[in-house]
Amino acid sequence: MPTASSSRGALAALSGTILIWAYSWVVMKQALTWAGPFDFAALRYLLGAAVLFLALLASRQSLKPPPLLPTALIGLCQTAAFQGLEQWALVGGGAGHVALLAYSMPFWAVLLAWPLLAERPTARHWRGLALAAAGLLCILEPWRGLGSPLSTLLALAGGVGWAGGTVLSKRLFQRHAVSPLALTSWQMLIGAVALGAIALLVPQRPIEWNGRFAGALVYSAVMASAVAWGLWLVVLKRLPTAVASLSSLGVPVVSVLLAWLILGERPSAVEAGGIVLVLLGLAAITGALKWPGKVRRAT
Repeated sequence: MPTASSSRGALAALSGTILIWAYSWVVMKQALTWAGPFDFAALRYLLGAAVLFLALLASRQSLKPPPLLPTALIGLCQTAAFQGLEQWALVGGGAGHVALLAYSMPFWAVLLAWPLLAERPTARHWRGLALAAAGLLCILEPWRGLGSPLSTLLALAGGVGWAGGTVLSKRLFQRHAVSPLALTSWQMLIGAVALGAIALLVPQRPIEWNGRFAGALVYSAVMASAVAWGLWLVVLKRLPTAVASLSSLGVPVVSVLLAWLILGERPSAVEAGGIVLVLLGLAAITGALKWPGKVRRAT
C-alpha cells in the first residue's frame, strides 16, 4: 500500500507531467516562428532520442533494439506521423485547438484495437465515443466553417497515428518481453530519422538559430520528451490506473488555458462545451466515468 508521502510525490509528478506536456504545445507553436514544422520535429526527436539512449546507458539497460519491424512501425506512427502531422497542423491552427484534436487519440485507439487486438468495444466505449463525437462536432463548429480545414484534418490524422502507435505497442508488449524505455528510445530514433528525411525533401523556411529557438528545442526534447516521460513512469507506478488514465485529460485542457493566456487563443462558448463533452467521453472510455446501472427494487 502506498504511503502518504509516496502518494504526494506521485501527485506532484502528475502535476508536473500535465504542465510540461500542456506547455509543450505552446512551445511547438512558438517554434514555428524560427523553423519549418518538419525541421523542428526532426531536430526535437533526434535530440530526444539521444537523451533517452543516455538514460538507457545510465540505467545499465541493453542497447539491443526490440523486434525491428514492429518497432519501426511504431516509430513511423507514434513519432513520425503523430508529431510530424501535429507540428504541421500548428502552422495554420491554434495550439489549444490542435492539442484538443490530437487528444482524440483514445477514441481512435478503441476502434483500432478491434481489428488489431481483437478487443471489441463495449457499451461503455460506444457511449464514450458518442460523447466524444458530439464534443468534436462542437469544437470544429462546421456550421461556421472549419477555420483551417487542412489544420483540422492534419490534427485528427495525427491523433489516428498516435492511436496506431499505441495499439501496435500494446501488441508488441503482449508478444515479447520488451523494456518500455528501450522501445521508446528505438521507436523515437526511427521516427526521428523518418522526419529528418521528410525535412530534407519538403521545402521549408530556413532555420533561424537564436536563443529562443534553442530554448524551444531543448524544452521540447528534454523536458517534454525525457523528463515528463520519467515523471509519467512514477505516476503509473504509484497511482491507480484509473487516476493515471484520467490525468491525461488534463493536458489538452491546460493547453487550451495556456494558449489563451500566452497566445491569446480564446475558445468560444460552444468550443468550451465541446471540450467538456470530449473530456466526459474520454472519462467514459477509460472507465473513470461510471454510468448509472439499473436499480434493483427491494422485495
